[in-house]
Amino acid sequence: MIIADMHTHSAFSGDSETPIENQIEKAISLGLKHYCITDHEDLYYPETIDDSGNSINIFKLDFPAYFNKINRLKTTYKDKINILTGIELGLCERAIPEYQKLVTENNFDFVIASVHLIDGLDPYYPEFWLYHDRKAAITRYFEIMLEMITKFTDFDALGHLDYIFRYIRDEAGNPTDGHYSYREYADLIDPILMKIIELDKALEINTAGYKYGLESPNPHSKVIKRYKKLGGKKITIGSDGHKPEHLAYDFDKCEALLKELEFDGYYIYENRKPVKISF
Repeated sequence: MIIADMHTHSAFSGDSETPIENQIEKAISLGLKHYCITDHEDLYYPETIDDSGNSINIFKLDFPAYFNKINRLKTTYKDKINILTGIELGLCERAIPEYQKLVTENNFDFVIASVHLIDGLDPYYPEFWLYHDRKAAITRYFEIMLEMITKFTDFDALGHLDYIFRYIRDEAGNPTDGHYSYREYADLIDPILMKIIELDKALEINTAGYKYGLESPNPHSKVIKRYKKLGGKKITIGSDGHKPEHLAYDFDKCEALLKELEFDGYYIYENRKPVKISF
């Protein structure tokens, strides 16, 4: 049984309405021993208009409130579950100096580096695909990812490497099944995997891929297999759960896959240090 969920969200993220307490209570009920809160900090994410007519970035964290809340809950639940303080950074060129300052000055347990934007736009939104060619957008996404993890290296795991495939739409704007061939993009994916290995970072196995109806987690099982073949050893496992029902999503299926690929365990991070948990 996988006993750690290292990628979760709460109401501190603009895309969740779930209080952290609800997430923790669910994690305990599932038998998890380690639970990491990794709410979004996506500087320069496209702004939206709130109910008062103000332009806001919904993925800008209130850090004093965030840290205070997590620290209180660590004490409250210390005898039931190990709560870890994490963050998911949405990488973009302009944000790198601010992210470096953020992780240097604060005591995070775990830092996820993710790419959510392609030249300032998120492929999560259907309208993105009305103006972008599928192959060109995917190519650009992977190019940005390699560029970002080359320029910003103060992270612990690379989040949902093939995130873009969750949301691909066809020319008519209809969702596709998100399946793809690793071989088609190997020349773009392999340098990313090699950079992670060179930096001694972890590759995140994000089970939200299953939730979105894909045949594999993010990244695809063939990408995970390639990572291992290239010498990659460190992996973290996260549900990317924004609601209690999504925590530890299909962890049993994920565990079976990783054992099939001959991984003998996975990692959690405490005080930015990797700790191996064997299967």
